[in-house]
Amino acid sequence: MIDKTKLDGMLKRVVKPARYIGNETNLIIKEDAEVRFAFAFPDTYEIGMSYVGLQILYDVINSVDGVACERVFAPDSDMEKLMREEGMPLFSLETKREISTFEILGFTLQYEMSFTNILNMLDLAGIPLSAADRGDDMPIIMAGGPCAYNPEPLAKFIDLFIIGDGEIIQPRLCELYKELKSKSLVEGKGGTVSKTEYLAEAAKLQGIYVPAFYDVEYNEDGTVRSYTPNREGVPEKVTRSLISDIEDIPYPEKPIVPLINVIHDRAVVETFRGCTRGCRFCQAGMIYRPVRERSPEKIHEFAKAQLDSSGQDVLSILSLSTSDYSKFEELAISLMQDCRQREVSLSLPSLRLDSFSFKVLEEIQGYRKSGLTFAPEAGTQRLRDVINKNITEDNIYGSLKQAMQLGWNRIKLYFMDGLPGEKYEDLDGIAEIASNIMEMSREYKTGKGRFTVSVSVSNFVPKPFTPFQWEPQDTQDEFKTKHNYLSDRMHIKGVQFNYHDSPVSMLEAVVARGDRKIADVIEAAWRNGCKFDSWSESFNYEGWEKAFEDTGIDGSFYANRRREYDEVLPWDIIDSGISKEFLIRESEKAKAAQTTPDCRHGCQGCGINKLTECRLGGIYDKVSS
Repeated sequence: MIDKTKLDGMLKRVVKPARYIGNETNLIIKEDAEVRFAFAFPDTYEIGMSYVGLQILYDVINSVDGVACERVFAPDSDMEKLMREEGMPLFSLETKREISTFEILGFTLQYEMSFTNILNMLDLAGIPLSAADRGDDMPIIMAGGPCAYNPEPLAKFIDLFIIGDGEIIQPRLCELYKELKSKSLVEGKGGTVSKTEYLAEAAKLQGIYVPAFYDVEYNEDGTVRSYTPNREGVPEKVTRSLISDIEDIPYPEKPIVPLINVIHDRAVVETFRGCTRGCRFCQAGMIYRPVRERSPEKIHEFAKAQLDSSGQDVLSILSLSTSDYSKFEELAISLMQDCRQREVSLSLPSLRLDSFSFKVLEEIQGYRKSGLTFAPEAGTQRLRDVINKNITEDNIYGSLKQAMQLGWNRIKLYFMDGLPGEKYEDLDGIAEIASNIMEMSREYKTGKGRFTVSVSVSNFVPKPFTPFQWEPQDTQDEFKTKHNYLSDRMHIKGVQFNYHDSPVSMLEAVVARGDRKIADVIEAAWRNGCKFDSWSESFNYEGWEKAFEDTGIDGSFYANRRREYDEVLPWDIIDSGISKEFLIRESEKAKAAQTTPDCRHGCQGCGINKLTECRLGGIYDKVSS
């Protein structure tokens, strides 16, 4: 345990002490647990406590007899400074135990630019960075989440990766540790668990990748030649862990209620997992296939339980595309009625803006017209077809016409630049859409206040397991030229324009498509002072530039190089369930600007059936019955 008196003194000197004290409503403390798992979110408390996956795993792991799940977040710079000055190691919120005393430390990998924070947290905990330097007296370091689908850039630091759904596999990993600890006690070894033995047993489970059990060879040009298992009994490729039906899997009914404002401070219920739309740039739409829905009855059950136990005044339903839920109208109307009776606000993010959605928004917001968000992604129909966005100009302008007629006066538009096949007329199209919307606004009476359009442009980042995984990213100079080009055309009255920094996007591409050699760059960047890289006020590009220089690694090799279809990719060691043949077909269709229908309208042969029956029609029939 850390010195709590010293901690109390330190907390009086930091900006937000509530980040570090715990004691929230619905906290779980298990003092006599045999195995302690620390759930680590490599960002601040406000970010981590907004992540629903934390609440899910916290609940499910703590339901295992003899296992405790506690939380740890990246301390902000003021707290870190004091911790290093006072010699206080990283600790958990629940029991204030030193993280180095936990049996298992698990990081969630939600975005690539948090990776230097992982190293910083290990260092603050007094845990050696390299997995090879950690013995049986140190925690097993695990990692999971969407970025784990390419585990290689962190392979040097992480003992074990969880690929896919974690609700079943994560508790099993904790139980495995408990079993081996009991065995050690019986054998008179004092409860010490052999790290090698644990990893060997864990590697037998579906969805578990242990980097130390695989050797990587490289070609002379720096590309990957092969992956070879170096231990008997491990698979040639690691197959994703997949829960076929989410209806009856555990979901938190008593979520932890933060003590301070967090990014998303509300009760949240997941309606379905997966997406059927097939946007070619979207990793989530590929790796979370197939669609798996919860019934309206189960959603209501969880919503009621969360609101009763938390006292939250906002309820949000979670999915990649809320209105794609098969019984959305019925669900939305019934939730609105329940929330109105409770005097609770209902949030329905990620709506497809059709007639019913506008009716729902009217019911929810009444005369309080907040901003509406649209994501055309590309400025012309040709490029929207390339990326398989499957929306037309009629869809865009028709929805906006309805919004204006109903009184909305703030519109947010999200686009990407640098998309494969992009031409400058596609950038012109972004400005043209913004200009047309402003012209339309003059024809319709809007709500109080001046009508505004906010245009945000993010830089395309090619991601693993998408049809664009082989595509080069634009160079920073190319992005800069495009940003300047757009800026010149966005001098439109009522239009606000912003774009993302290209250095961050370049680094994201390097890490997203990196191999094991990128681990040295990440470590060098951290040693150069890089952390909280996704925060603009903390981003230290000079530190990253020096890291590439110090390691002799060329970032453009990973970010700006086109791959051939037959190249062995660093993430080929993982079987996501989506076949490479499907991704190649989609890549070729993109080059021809051909669209692929939503798989609600017929199976497109993505390959997920080899892992589980894709019961899309069956699921919809079941929920609708």
